[in-house]
Amino acid sequence: MSAIITKIDPRSPAEKAGLQIGETLLTCGGRAIRDVLDYKFYTYDPQLILEVQGKDGAKRTVKIRKHEGQDLGLEFETYLMDAQKGCANRCVFCFIDQLPRGMRQSLYFKDDDARLSFLLGNYITMTNLSDEDADRIIRMKISPLNISVHTTDPQLRTKMLGNPNGGSSLRHLEAFAKAGVKIHAQVVACPGWNDGDQMKKTLADLSAMYPSVESVAVVPVGITKHRQGLTPLTPVGEKEARDMIEIIDAQRAANLKRYDTAIVTAADEMYLKAHLPMPGPDYYEGYLQLDNGVGLMSLFEEELRGALLMEDEGREAPSPFTIACGMAAAPFMERMVGLIREKCPGLSGKVIGIRNEFFGETVDVSGLVTGGDLLKQLKGNLNGDRLLLPIVMLRDKQNVFLDDVTPQDLERELGVSVHPLEIDGGVFLDAVLEQSF
Repeated sequence: MSAIITKIDPRSPAEKAGLQIGETLLTCGGRAIRDVLDYKFYTYDPQLILEVQGKDGAKRTVKIRKHEGQDLGLEFETYLMDAQKGCANRCVFCFIDQLPRGMRQSLYFKDDDARLSFLLGNYITMTNLSDEDADRIIRMKISPLNISVHTTDPQLRTKMLGNPNGGSSLRHLEAFAKAGVKIHAQVVACPGWNDGDQMKKTLADLSAMYPSVESVAVVPVGITKHRQGLTPLTPVGEKEARDMIEIIDAQRAANLKRYDTAIVTAADEMYLKAHLPMPGPDYYEGYLQLDNGVGLMSLFEEELRGALLMEDEGREAPSPFTIACGMAAAPFMERMVGLIREKCPGLSGKVIGIRNEFFGETVDVSGLVTGGDLLKQLKGNLNGDRLLLPIVMLRDKQNVFLDDVTPQDLERELGVSVHPLEIDGGVFLDAVLEQSF
């Protein structure tokens, strides 16, 4: 436990009550504060009695009055106020196991922490949850949870996760659904493992847990060239993607008939691999798994088209620019540039799809493009002196690519200004037209 107070916000309830930096928060209302979930749950009420311990070991009681739900204004040594739970699985499809050696150590850590699922949207497998952990989630009504299910067949799940708890941990999923905990489920589709009839069963089983299971996303497995010594896997190709989309569409039709909602969606990457048109906004029913790459392109185009309605016809062209993205997204981005060119005929923009030599060309998404590949493939191939990049290429929106190259390195080596952009159609339009620089 790390509930030592490291910061107190000015004019916050904590400051007004006289709490001190360096004190340790022990209890609230007599209940022990073990981690961030206890802290957020037990400090929700407008009247609180806290027990804290000073650096000298002396304990005291502090009374606090505040608005219901108002944060106390405290920060602690760690965000979780506890050690982060690591993953105990050996998933056959684990992307981290496919990383090359020599990258910074933080990239090799696998989290499987239910608290981060609720607070930050991370996905968990539930294999390291005890019955006590699950009961606490239910008791606190923690929702939503993001759960990596992959298959509802216990034996297959045990095998896919490489963990003897893989199948038995499905009991937590059933308990959460029965208790009304909201769930966003994920299925990483691996040809020859959980596709075909197994996928039909999984999607049907999860759909039957509606309304607790609010959404199910099916994403294609990512395979790098660094799989030496790992379980052989087949990448999702055009045929496999089309077959999976057919299964997804059949389950969607059944769900729409039964529940008046589709529940199940395919990730954007699945449509790109299938070489099929991207669905429109209605397909995604509110974009419930946007952070999981489900509906990003559809929403982006919707935002761009909306922003273009505000632009005048025949406007003056901005300076030339280059857009760099993953190979999968390049045709889509070319089409987006074409939409802008309809309003601005003189637009000079070039889209360059970056081959992923670092991870292997089977990895074609923008979020895994490295700075080194950008440098090699853009040098001498640029249009103008502006380079626009999706911000997902940078780790956690920080100023570094996966291989520790920085945008400043690109600017110095390529002689351009580099502009990492949020995945937003309006932001993209402003950047292209130089309305935000």
